[in-house]
Order: sequence, then C-alpha cells, then structure tokens
Amino acid sequence: MRKLLNTIYVTNELTYLTLDGENLVCKIDGEVKLRIPFENIENIVCFNYVGCSPALMGKCVSKTIPINFISPQGKFLAKVCGETKGNVFLRVAQIDKFREQDLILAQNTMAAKFSNTRQLIRRTLHDNARLKDDEAIKKVMEVLDSGIDKIYEAKSLEEVIGIEGNCAQNYFSIFDKLITNQKVPFTFELRSKRPPLDPVNAMLSFVYTLLTSEYAAALETVGLDSYIGYCHALRSGRSSLACDLVEEARCIAERFVITLLNLQIVGEKDFEKQISGAVWLNDEGRKKVLTRWQEKKRSDFMHPYLKQKIPLGLLPYVQSNLLAKYVRGEMESYPPFLLK
Repeated sequence: MRKLLNTIYVTNELTYLTLDGENLVCKIDGEVKLRIPFENIENIVCFNYVGCSPALMGKCVSKTIPINFISPQGKFLAKVCGETKGNVFLRVAQIDKFREQDLILAQNTMAAKFSNTRQLIRRTLHDNARLKDDEAIKKVMEVLDSGIDKIYEAKSLEEVIGIEGNCAQNYFSIFDKLITNQKVPFTFELRSKRPPLDPVNAMLSFVYTLLTSEYAAALETVGLDSYIGYCHALRSGRSSLACDLVEEARCIAERFVITLLNLQIVGEKDFEKQISGAVWLNDEGRKKVLTRWQEKKRSDFMHPYLKQKIPLGLLPYVQSNLLAKYVRGEMESYPPFLLK
C-alpha cells in the first residue's frame, strides 16, 4: 500500500520554489522561509505566480512528484510531472477501451455518484430531524432514486450525461438546506462555476479543483493517461479521466464544504469579491480550507471494495489502481467508490 506523505500547498503568491540538494526550499523576496526533504513529499500544489526553478522541476520529475500550478482563485493552470509509469500496452488498452464509449463504465460511475449524493443527504437528515419532512428534499431523493434506474436504461453516453445534468440541477436546488447552521451568513441559490458568484460556490470550486488534481496525480502513478476519459470529452489541458473519477467522490468535497460552513470555520472575512461579480477565497480563507483538507485526508474510512481501513487521501490511488486493473482486463468491471 502506498504511504500517504505530505502534499505541499504553497499559498503565498510571492513564494518562489527552488532546489537545494535533496530539499525543496521556499523563498519569499530571496529569504528562505521553509526547507523540506523530498522524502517527505508526494505532491506539490502551487497557488503562486512567481513559480519555481527549472532545477526543482527536473528533480520533481525524476522523483515522480507532480507540481500543480493553480491560480490564487483556484483555477487549474498546468501540471509538471514525469513520464507516465507503466508500459505502453496499458495506455493502448485505455485508448481502445474508451474510444468506443464504454457505456457501462459511465453508467456505473454516475449511478455511484447519485447513490453517494443520497447518502450525503441522508446523513444531514439523520442529524437534523426537522428536515425529514421537507417536501423539496423528498422530491430530490426521488429524482436521485429514479436517476439510478434511468442511467441503466440509457442507450448512449449523451443520455447518461443528460440524466446526470438533471439530477445535479435538482440536488443543488436543495443544497442550501444542507447548510443547517442558521448563523452561516451565506446563502446558496444555484451552482455557478466560471466564475463562482458566491462564497459557497467559491469553496465548492476550490475543493473540487484540489480533488481533481489529486486524482490526476494518482492516475499518472498507475500508468493511465489522465487526459483520456470515458465520460468527459477530450479537451486540451483538461484531465478528463480525473474529472470522470471525481464524479463518484464529489460527495466528499461537498460534505467537507458543508462541515466547514456549519462549524463556522470559514466566514465572511475569508472571501473577496471582484468587480466582475466573481467571489474567491482570499489567502487566509485558502489556508483554513487547506489545513482542514489535509486533516481530512488523514482520516481513516472503510473502503467498500477492499474491505479494509485506509486514509481518505489514498482513495484516488486505490480507485486509479482498480481502474487500471479493469483496463488491463484483470477485472470484469470497475468497482466505483460507494459511500456506506
């Protein structure tokens, strides 16, 4: 089992990363602020504009440590990583399997997403009895239930995507009800992505980006091409396969955001609004979210397929390995992640 090491998040926009022997060095205005041995690092996520030295990038490539560049607002920009692990036959098998639209794989992924969304809602209902008779929530649960049946009746990927879109729209129509702490100063009306138009959307987009980055890194380690997916269309610069696998794990990001809001860990002062109307986490807000995200990744849970406890941070690597086994023909079907 892979050892869960540290993901290094660089949040200061003026930080410059460089190399010193076997150490990653963080500098601000030429002054060394932090020195970390590479043996303790598995991934680097940069929210800075200054960048890093070519020598550091070369070192990270040799040690298969991906460097992800994300704007301070949370938009994925680029990734530096080494050569894809594994043999060429796995990548050829991936292209062959996904080229003909692996419908059952897409159906299983979306069905798992709907099931996990139901579990998230049920957990909220369990903790808040007053919501159990809410008619809007009941309706959404019915939509998700029927969505799972409709997914397996779909005859094309386009139908699957259409069903997913309808279920997602219904789910987000009641998302604000899941934020149960009446003292939270934010409201959520609808999902807005590019750009997010309110604090809740800003947090969702930010955590989705983190999770997608981690899945992309995991896929690289098992030899799969993260840019060739089976649901999301090919697009230059987008890790389509990582976006596919994230679908079944979005519930984790959403529950995480709900928890931060209900516990009032993130507040009004942690956001900034642009003239354009876009709302982003500020530097302090990002630090709060990233600190809690690291803690979340170290928490253990029972993996439904492996039947053993693993840190949540290893979920992308476990699912990537299972998908690789399916692509190689070692498994008849890919077992998606299901909340229990």
